[in-house]
Amino acid sequence: MNQPLKQHLIDPEICIRCYTCEAACPVSAITHDDNNVVVDAEKCNFCMDCISPCPTGSIDNWRVVMAPYSLDEQFSWDELPAQSALSSEAGATDTSIEALDENVAALLAEAHKGAGGKARAPASASKPTINLYNLAKPAMATVQGNYRLTGETSDTDVRHIILDFANLPFPVLEGQTIGIIPPGRDAEGKPHLPRLYSLSSPRDGERANFNNLSLTVKREPDGLCSTYICNLRKGDKVAVTGPFGSTFLLPCDPQAKLLMICTGTGAAPFRGFTMRRQRENPHLKGHLSLYFGARSPHDLPYFGPLAKVPDIFLGKYFAFSRQADLPKQYVQDQLRVTKDHVATLLRDGDTYIYICGLRAMENGVEEALADIARGIGLDWIKLRDTMREAGRYHVETY
Repeated sequence: MNQPLKQHLIDPEICIRCYTCEAACPVSAITHDDNNVVVDAEKCNFCMDCISPCPTGSIDNWRVVMAPYSLDEQFSWDELPAQSALSSEAGATDTSIEALDENVAALLAEAHKGAGGKARAPASASKPTINLYNLAKPAMATVQGNYRLTGETSDTDVRHIILDFANLPFPVLEGQTIGIIPPGRDAEGKPHLPRLYSLSSPRDGERANFNNLSLTVKREPDGLCSTYICNLRKGDKVAVTGPFGSTFLLPCDPQAKLLMICTGTGAAPFRGFTMRRQRENPHLKGHLSLYFGARSPHDLPYFGPLAKVPDIFLGKYFAFSRQADLPKQYVQDQLRVTKDHVATLLRDGDTYIYICGLRAMENGVEEALADIARGIGLDWIKLRDTMREAGRYHVETY
């Protein structure tokens, strides 16, 4: 009788096709086609090297199976299959079912040991469109604008890019990402893979009711795609894949309170969240809090426009790490400075937490939230996991 085995799978709904897992795999077990990124069961040795680089948690999925899903099956999926009942599949006799079930239970317990739990969309979030345009069939957008966001004296060049899709359908939601395919080929002569960027505009467009969207892009030293995007001019054509992402979404419930924590271009989805709320519910008070870190105000994207948003609508807490004659401050420091406000949010069952930005910020933010929770008698790990299960805790770092 065949014995059950654990198989590593990638959730195609959550995956944003950034291909970091494929690059991180030391045994080349991860591959992709035009639609999905998948794991070859014959090559995977469960080394877990691919888990931590994934910004969404889509890589952290497992099934216990009698026979592994093939690559072709995985390439065809729009969503993960449910965990099947293995005893009936195995055709086991009554005397062998107990042993088989015990083995399955042990495998399932091991398989469910993830790297932080499965991300879930807010219950009230709109249903996202996923992977409408892929590598084989990208959407072609036209650049409407390219504007520098950081000060001229700043060494950081961050751009606000507006892309217009004309009559081509491109439905997106706040918090989703799109892929930009840079022109040319890599050292092996293959076309470049897309680089992923979060939307910084709301679902109805950078300009309301226009079929366009915006991105927030930082020019990286020797960055192939960021340099390409930051050098785009009005009228240029751009190949786009996506949209991607089904969990880092805005709740549609107007009572939802958002605690948004970011650094640098991690502010992009929160600009979209804020603009959506402004257009939908402009009279809300005290429902949005933004903790935003950068080296200085000159390096902070959208600093000027943010200052114009009323504090009663959006609470703004800036942290600058390179201010002359001032001590370094990071977003976790601001969380601690305003611990009473954060504690109130942690107690509220309508609070949603979103963290986006450099991966280096994640541990510091977690520690600050844990300290604040501990100060009000809450177990942060239990609270965080409960919030995640309810679609109220979201992290996308890179």
